[in-house]
Amino acid sequence: VFCFSSQGIWKFDSECHKKYGKMWGSYDGQRPVLAITDPDMIKAVLVKECYSVFTNRRPFGPVGLMKSAISLSQDDEWKRIRSLLSPTFTSGKLKEMFPIIAQYGDVLVRNLRREAEKGKPVTMKDIFGAYSMDVITGTSFGVNIDSLNNPKDPFVESVKKFLKFDFLDPLFLSTILFPFLIPVFEALNFSLFPKDAINFLKKSVNRMKKSRLNDKQKHRVDFLQLMIDSQNSKETASHKALSDLELVAQSIIFIFAGYETTSSVLSFTIYELATHPDVQQKLQEEIDVVLPNKAPATYDAVVQMEYLDMVVNETLRLYPITIRLERVCKKDVEINGVFIPKGALVVIPTYTLHYDPKYWTEPKEFRPERFSKKNKDSIDPYIYTPFGTGPRNCIGMRFALMNMKLALIRVLQNFSFKPCKETQIPLKLGVQGLLQPEKPIILKVESRDGTLSGE
Repeated sequence: VFCFSSQGIWKFDSECHKKYGKMWGSYDGQRPVLAITDPDMIKAVLVKECYSVFTNRRPFGPVGLMKSAISLSQDDEWKRIRSLLSPTFTSGKLKEMFPIIAQYGDVLVRNLRREAEKGKPVTMKDIFGAYSMDVITGTSFGVNIDSLNNPKDPFVESVKKFLKFDFLDPLFLSTILFPFLIPVFEALNFSLFPKDAINFLKKSVNRMKKSRLNDKQKHRVDFLQLMIDSQNSKETASHKALSDLELVAQSIIFIFAGYETTSSVLSFTIYELATHPDVQQKLQEEIDVVLPNKAPATYDAVVQMEYLDMVVNETLRLYPITIRLERVCKKDVEINGVFIPKGALVVIPTYTLHYDPKYWTEPKEFRPERFSKKNKDSIDPYIYTPFGTGPRNCIGMRFALMNMKLALIRVLQNFSFKPCKETQIPLKLGVQGLLQPEKPIILKVESRDGTLSGE
């Protein structure tokens, strides 16, 4: 743990891989940890033995009602919640939800234009963080907020409290090192999440649900509505349906899963485009052909943009926000001749695998062509795992990709991005928590109609 906090998990894993080869062991407190990089072993852990042995992530707590959130729940509870939520994330439902995301894309362009007109370079995380916040609060809680211009909105304040999670919090570290303390802390009513924010969001969801149930009109399709529909569906057996508290937990976990990932990946993508103007131009050309004269984006247009898909995939290779995947071993097991004891944590070091020269030529270079139709089939799906893989992969993967692609289309229809003296080149990564730049990404924004920022 102390290695992680001083040099970053991504660096620690990469150094171990160099030093020890395709497998290495360590301890987190008393828990043995085994890191694996062999694709067949990774497939066994994430796919073949997912239900029987490697169902759960590392226990995390004390979290109160959040223990029933899809990312934190375990075994049969997780299976039940996953099967109830899966219909919410199909491409058909995404298509229905697309107009809501598109509306926030318009707000994003408006806000970026306002910032650019000030004539100063722009901090990417501020702009994309606000977009990400708007989309999540809009789809998970059914509220419309232009968060960049309403920072004091109680909703925005509650969500921001959540996002201030400290990976060096003594309570969090003590449960990582001594997981047996989690039930003790739960009994004492401690929580890693701010209780006032939880209570505010709980009341908001319940109020919104009540008003939607009382109002007989057809409601807009968003995650909140789809979860309410699933609760009331005749096809869902009553003992299986999401309880009201479980519904709240899913809405809240979407903040965690969606905010940081979307805003960071968008910032990293725009950084790579600003420092590779040829790629930026090629992507703008594709967007202009599919959507001439800044035509509004449609679901089908987003899906058919091949070069956009390549750019996003390559950014996710260079900057996998979840630096590693983790699964707890439920019973003694042998995988590919390697004995793994019950209770051990198996780690798949995503970041390290995304930079392994065995699988990628010049891995540090930004090359969207790696993901072209011609090259795509040669990529091993157990080496490239920005969203995890197998039954417990990221349930919101399609939504996240759609969300990011729409934002990129809208900003690139209207602006070009260039480095300025405040831009850190080459970009250095921070060492705490999820993958973040060491310093904020700041770029010059140029309107494609001819006005400039950051001159």
